[in-house]
Amino acid sequence: MFSNTIQPRLWFRDKKVTVVGLGSFGGGAGVTRFLDSQEARVTVTDLKTDKELENELAGLADLDINWVLGEHRDEDLLEADMVVLNPAIPRCIPLVERCVGAGVPLETEMNLFFKYCRGKICAITGSNGKTTTTSLAGAMARQRWPGLLIGGNIGRSLLPQVDEISEEDWVLLELSSFQLDDLASIDRRPNISVITNLSENHIDWHGSYDNYLAAKRQILRTGPAPDIAVLNLFDPLLRKWAEESSRELRAVSAPAGGTAGVITDMDAGGVRSISGGREAHLFSREDLQLRGDFNLINAATAAAAAAAMGVEPPEILDAVRSFKGVEHRLQLVGTFREVEYFNDSIATTQESTVAALQTLGPAVILICGGTSKGCGFDQLAATAAKEARHVVLIGETAGEIETAIRAAGAGAPELTHAADLRAAVEAAARSARPGDRVLLSPACPSYDQFKNFEERGNKFCRLIEERFGE
Repeated sequence: MFSNTIQPRLWFRDKKVTVVGLGSFGGGAGVTRFLDSQEARVTVTDLKTDKELENELAGLADLDINWVLGEHRDEDLLEADMVVLNPAIPRCIPLVERCVGAGVPLETEMNLFFKYCRGKICAITGSNGKTTTTSLAGAMARQRWPGLLIGGNIGRSLLPQVDEISEEDWVLLELSSFQLDDLASIDRRPNISVITNLSENHIDWHGSYDNYLAAKRQILRTGPAPDIAVLNLFDPLLRKWAEESSRELRAVSAPAGGTAGVITDMDAGGVRSISGGREAHLFSREDLQLRGDFNLINAATAAAAAAAMGVEPPEILDAVRSFKGVEHRLQLVGTFREVEYFNDSIATTQESTVAALQTLGPAVILICGGTSKGCGFDQLAATAAKEARHVVLIGETAGEIETAIRAAGAGAPELTHAADLRAAVEAAARSARPGDRVLLSPACPSYDQFKNFEERGNKFCRLIEERFGE
């Protein structure tokens, strides 16, 4: 569907290029700024209104852009020399099909970056933990290269800076399944490809779990030197993929693994590297400020990626000791009346919420719900029965989650429905007893009530501060 052609940069001058979907995570703004710098005639179209995109428009106010907001018009796409699609737009909608039928070249922000980036790319994907892993791998790499660029799905487009990247520079990217699905159309792959784990996700966009896995697997196609795959072998499907990959493997595995990469002892909490039969201590669980066994594996995966880039063990240890975590991921908002309040708004899958419950349980009051990805909530229900004493449900999926929890049988926690996040916080605070932990971990995207998980998480933090006035 997407063009594999790498156009000379002069090609963009005076060309009509339409960006479909500005988005709120930087990709749309980044490609718009890049195209403007190439002297293209840029139209940006988005179904959202100028009021809904107020912040994004303000960030591009210095550019000469033709804005078409609140609608998509056929003429803006079918008469364009190139159309750039936002990753979240389904590729099967009539609008996109008409472009394909008319022979209009299609591009994405990330595909353009891969085409024009001269540097070496280390890319991280996975169903859960990829933002924490990317952020920590970046902190490790910046111990050696302070100016290292980090971007992609993590919320920053690097396309406007692509000309600043030399052949010797490393770039660190977080890639979503949407971006990887589009990457199938072009030849280039990352120099180092990292997968944190795999579980059912984004079925609403991909149509099936098999399609989702096929998109994720694109990252393992053969790439330029050193052509390394960093895979978490605690994940059974990734163990299978490791056996089938042509890339040089750097495994994240248990002590009995013996494969080059990073050994993680979940019982003792030690993490060490192994290469050429030689081992080196990297860090221990006590060095890590992040809670939970899942974060120990995230940190080990980050270390394996950083080591593959050339970062040394002392630099990895320094980064681990100073890394305070990712905003909106098990973020302690504060302790009020002997109750801890945690913002885990970035948890948009049931697996992420399960990990949070297992880390903070059993005295948890869970706030969850949002929009559906079509993946079900059986694992969440089973874990909530063990680790939560009260679940406050919000959003479109509230009924579906309630049904799953009640079907889990004996030990089901108390259930409350709340109209919105403010009501949910109030219900949770009233229910909380000294020693409890109130956890916002929605297991769902936020689009029914919020622009994104960041807005949802920030709202939660403000509501806690307002309620307790401290």
